[in-house]
Amino acid sequence: MSLPRASYDPRRVFLISCPSIPFYRHRRTIGVYLSGALFAIANWVFLDAAIYSAHAQPPPDAPYDTVPVHVTFLDWLPGIISMIGLLVVNLIDKDRLTGEGAFGGSGDSRAVWRARVILFLGFAMMAGGLAGSVCVLVLKYIIQEYPEQYNFYGIAAVVQNVSLMLSAVVLWLAQNASEDDEYNYQLTI
Repeated sequence: MSLPRASYDPRRVFLISCPSIPFYRHRRTIGVYLSGALFAIANWVFLDAAIYSAHAQPPPDAPYDTVPVHVTFLDWLPGIISMIGLLVVNLIDKDRLTGEGAFGGSGDSRAVWRARVILFLGFAMMAGGLAGSVCVLVLKYIIQEYPEQYNFYGIAAVVQNVSLMLSAVVLWLAQNASEDDEYNYQLTI
């Protein structure tokens, strides 16, 4: 007995077909450019806050007052740690994590273990940078109750670290994207 013929392909999920995305073939290139844009935005936002802080003037109604807070090395430190973490994560050969490829083999489990530890340390550095920037925002800017315009310095550091983490994740996924295999997802760690 045969089943009745359907007017649509039974393998499809929806009755209405989804439009094909013409730039899907270039997802690796798009991911790399998006990651670079996030990296540039991260550093631009923080450098904008640092330059704004360096040129901050006291209010015009009190010209002899001092500016209450500036961006110091303490504000730079979480971003530096996050950038080092981003470099560590993206410099690891992805084939080392699974033990495949030219470097790893079925008998080289120590190399796989070391690569995973280094990957964990890179992600931990990025998470520590984000946590550090949130701590600086809260302890240096919010608790001290500076005027609203000075909170921008701490918010810029948090935006920088979030953007650096997103940049690392997008670049990680873009490096694992396969150009030739359209239906292959390689999200292994």
